[in-house]
Amino acid sequence: MSNPPSGSGRAGGFALLPRVFYRLLADAVVACHGLFILFVVFGGFVAWRASWRWVAALHLPCALWGMLIEFSGWICPLTPLENSLRARAGQAGYSGGFIEHYLLPAMYPAGLTPRIQVVLGSAVLVINVVAYAVLIRRLSRGSP
Repeated sequence: MSNPPSGSGRAGGFALLPRVFYRLLADAVVACHGLFILFVVFGGFVAWRASWRWVAALHLPCALWGMLIEFSGWICPLTPLENSLRARAGQAGYSGGFIEHYLLPAMYPAGLTPRIQVVLGSAVLVINVVAYAVLIRRLSRGSP
């Protein structure tokens, strides 16, 4: 008597549970990664609200990390984590970084180059310099 194909019957169904779990974890990492990138780029504006000024203490190191990743050409550690989870789920991972895989195909179909990384890092820097310059100006004037 031969064994049933994988994914059929009771044993096969239970065998899928860990794969589904790892896939969901990988998807959660992607969602967190995307939210982290949004926080890196726009988190300085959150600190404009008087009741949210504490966010600046959390945001500044995150923004510096995001700029360092882009300026140095490194890959964020969340990318290998996602790839590892995808491999455990039986899915193929990808080479490169989160921005290359998820964001650049929509923005830059040719792919990520070191020049584009410098532009992205510079955009993070400029956006945050503006956000914190306005915040510092408001605080020095005594405005909320």
